[in-house]
Amino acid sequence: MQDRPIGLSTIQDFIRWGASRFAQSGLFFGHGTDNAIDEAVELVLAALHLPVDLPGAYREARLTPIERSRVADLIERRIRERRPSAYLTGRARFAGLDFLITDDVLVPRSPIAELIESAFSPWVDPEATHRVLDLCTGSGCIGIAIAVAMPWAQVDLVDICPKALAVASANVRGHGLESRVRAVHSDLFAALADAEYDLIVANPPYVAAEVLAALPDEFQAEPALALDGGDSGLDLVLAILGQAGDYLAEHGALVLEVGDSGEELLRRCPDVPFTWVDFERGGDGVLVLSRDQLIRHNRDFVAGSGCP
Repeated sequence: MQDRPIGLSTIQDFIRWGASRFAQSGLFFGHGTDNAIDEAVELVLAALHLPVDLPGAYREARLTPIERSRVADLIERRIRERRPSAYLTGRARFAGLDFLITDDVLVPRSPIAELIESAFSPWVDPEATHRVLDLCTGSGCIGIAIAVAMPWAQVDLVDICPKALAVASANVRGHGLESRVRAVHSDLFAALADAEYDLIVANPPYVAAEVLAALPDEFQAEPALALDGGDSGLDLVLAILGQAGDYLAEHGALVLEVGDSGEELLRRCPDVPFTWVDFERGGDGVLVLSRDQLIRHNRDFVAGSGCP
């Protein structure tokens, strides 16, 4: 156990100390922050129940002995357990909103957040987008953020994992969206019957098995069910591509995150005219296809999956 810090008294003192400890310990960052300083800010403020946008002047506030102990404990846990900070604090921000997070769901970090700000224009007509499906929803962060950004839309949150749906349902209640957002237990589209959507957004497991095994400890702390895309990373991706057209309205579109598995997808489906989204704030591996394109190329997705 690292000796308790001596001579630290202010919020800024502990942010500096935490960043130094994180850098010294070789942590991996990538679950909401990408560097030791931002990670320390997140943890220190969470330990003090303070917002991430705390005015700078408050960083010189002195901590009580109990607060100092609580902050130091959280920093040391991050180093010792090698788990994402969101699992230690129970919270994360996505698309400017706060979400309850447990280790039953992925830590929110999808670049799709940037598309939500524009209500997915020009891929769909926002004013004509009244029914939205968030497939493989996890914490519900994508679907809930869509419901907040598009207050005219009804949103379904779908996941196969009951524990994940419990987290998503808690977040729905936390944002007061029970009248417009529902959580549905389903293996992809299986429980959706004849539902029809103007927009389907999906962030499924897409990490190839060999890649997943080599990821840093912080990723290993996340639920494997939400990351493991099979040997190629495309097991669920191709299943979604093969079925989504049947659940879209005539003018509808699919927005699908496939990450680094995009290269393998292009190799397997070379004739499909995928549109790849360019993000201003970083991120890649998100494609868009219209309903017509999905239906027209259905055989490509079946062939790509290796199914007869």
